[in-house]
Order: sequence, then C-alpha cells, then structure tokens
Amino acid sequence: MTAAKEGRRLKVLHIDPERNWGGGEAQVLGLIAYLSKKGHENRLALDPAGRLYERCRALGVETLPIKVAHDLDLRAVPKLRRFIKRERYDIVHFHTKRAHALSLWLPRRASGSPRYVVTRRMDYPERDNWYTRLLYNQRVDGVVAISRRIGELLAQAGVEQRKIRVIHSGIELPRLHNGTGRPVASNGAVVGTAGVLEERKGHRYLLEAAAILKEQGLRVRYRIAGSGSMGERLREMVSGYGLRTEVEFLGFVDDIWRFLETIDIFVLPSRHEGLGVAVLEAMAAGKPVVASRVGGLVDSVLDSVNGILVEPGDSAALAGAIRRLVCEPQLARAMGRRGYERVRENFTVERMAEANEAFYYALLDRTPGERRQ
Repeated sequence: MTAAKEGRRLKVLHIDPERNWGGGEAQVLGLIAYLSKKGHENRLALDPAGRLYERCRALGVETLPIKVAHDLDLRAVPKLRRFIKRERYDIVHFHTKRAHALSLWLPRRASGSPRYVVTRRMDYPERDNWYTRLLYNQRVDGVVAISRRIGELLAQAGVEQRKIRVIHSGIELPRLHNGTGRPVASNGAVVGTAGVLEERKGHRYLLEAAAILKEQGLRVRYRIAGSGSMGERLREMVSGYGLRTEVEFLGFVDDIWRFLETIDIFVLPSRHEGLGVAVLEAMAAGKPVVASRVGGLVDSVLDSVNGILVEPGDSAALAGAIRRLVCEPQLARAMGRRGYERVRENFTVERMAEANEAFYYALLDRTPGERRQ
C-alpha cells in the first residue's frame, strides 16, 4: 500500500532563512497551516530577525532559529545536521534559493529518508553546469516549480524532468467577494500596481505608458504600491513626464485588499515574474489585469479572457491595453469576473498545499534506487 493510500502522518521540516521576501512568506505559512490541519507535524527553520518568525510565533508554529546570509554561508549546517539526524523527518522542504544550497551538506539515511524537496520561485534561467545537476539531480528528490515556465527553464538546465512538479502558488480568497468589481470609469479611471520598486517589475514601462495616454488625452490616475531601490528614479520619471498630478506613490501597503478596492485596473509590467501573486490577488478582487507575457503570468492571465498580455518592455502596447479597458468598461468588468473564477478554481492556498502534500507522498513511495537513477 502506498504512503498516499495509508494517509500516513508526516513529519516535515521547512527551511526558509530569508528575512523579508514578500508573497513567498504567505505561501510557506499557508502550506504549514494546511499540513497542520491535516495532522502532519511541522517545524520551520528560519531567521529569528525576519518577519516570518513573528508570524510563526503568533500561529503557534514550532521554530528552529538559524541564520544564512548567502548561498555560501554554512553556519547553520552543523545545527541542521544534528537536528535532522535526531528528529528523523520524512520530508525536508527548502523554500528559497538561499536554502537550496544547504541540501548539499545535510545527512541521508540508508532508507532514503528524509526526502529533500526544493521550491523554485523565480523565472531566471538556471545554469546548465555541474552544480545545477549535483543539486537538483543528486542531492534533492523533488523540485517544485511554481509556474510552467520555471519548470521549462529547469529542464533546459539539465534537471531531470521526473524530478520537477509544477505546483502553482495560491492565495486566500477575500471574504464576502464574488468577483464583481466596480465599473471602470471612462473618465478618471484608476490604474494600480503593487510590488517592490525594482527594475525587474517594470514600473518604468507603466510610467512611459501613462505619458503616452496623457498625450492622447485620456484621463487616468495611477496608484503605485510598494517600496524599493528604484523609488527615487521612478519619481524623477514622473516629474520628467509631467505626471505629478496623475501618479501617487503609496509606499509599502500592508492591506492589499483595501488597496485593490481603490483601483479599476491592475497592471503588472514585469520583466521577470515567477508567478505573480499580486496578479492573483487582483483577479480575486474582480479586477481586469494587464500584464507582461513573461514567467508564470501566462499561467494565470488568459489573454483576452480575464486580462490582456503584452510583450515585456512594450510601453506602447501597455498603453493600448489600458486604453482598451478604460474605453470598454463592460469588457473590463467581464474580465474581472472571469479572473475571480479562475483564481477560485485554480489558484487557492488550499489547492497549492494539497498538491505539495501529494508530492510528498509520491516522493516517499519512490525507493532509494529509483531516486538515484
């Protein structure tokens, strides 16, 4: 009988040494909450100075304090080795790239347990070299890719296809929401975006699109939530384009749902995007979406169904998509409703957690010999 059929109670160690890394924290907490509800035993190894540590304490999650400054920082290895040997875990799940490298130094038993699982969240290409093959093909048993594109990039870098499982990230649906957003105003529509102010998020293209739309005479306001190293440069662009009355920088927003209530259209013009949890949240709030055709955004946004996809870096196309949604409010509202349904059916935290649990069981059913083939 397989482990899955047995419904066996699992003992899982999660490793996430990042201090502050945005939406990924919610994925880890959601997974742990689900597994705990199903009766599995969980512990999280993490940096005690990070935001996730306090959230874990509030939820009553058992923690193991560790510090990992970068991929070559091995200070946590002796502590983790002792802990894994003593506690005899079924699964050790590494949730960030900084944690992945630790798997090279952690112990195995002859039986093959614990099984090592890593989650790959970014859509940057992996290098096809000895390190990638050692890490993903020999030292870990399974690789969770949060989008199809990430799975493709891993395979292109030489990661064995059988090791990879695509499991999309998920969100908690907002309460008392049926996916019906407010009508988009044809005069004075509000476009919003949320994310760190970094080059990879492509805010500059949104500002360039805003300048194009203003020149065309379309009245639109923009609300930008987030903070980061590009903040000053983006404010300079706003002044240079004469957009100071149209664009509002909000800084970090801790209540994404309240922010989404204030906008009509959500835009994410990223150059790279693992999946795009902010887009999922916008869809769950019934907002039509304009996004770049990159990474995992093509998994959630179906072009001309629940949003519009444009090529990354194409400010003119971005402006055209925004104009279309502003000028066709019935289309915008229909896309918002379809987006809500797509998230409800495919991108919830529960679906994400169920898929991870099933992957754990599948890995435990493999023999040590199968793992090394």
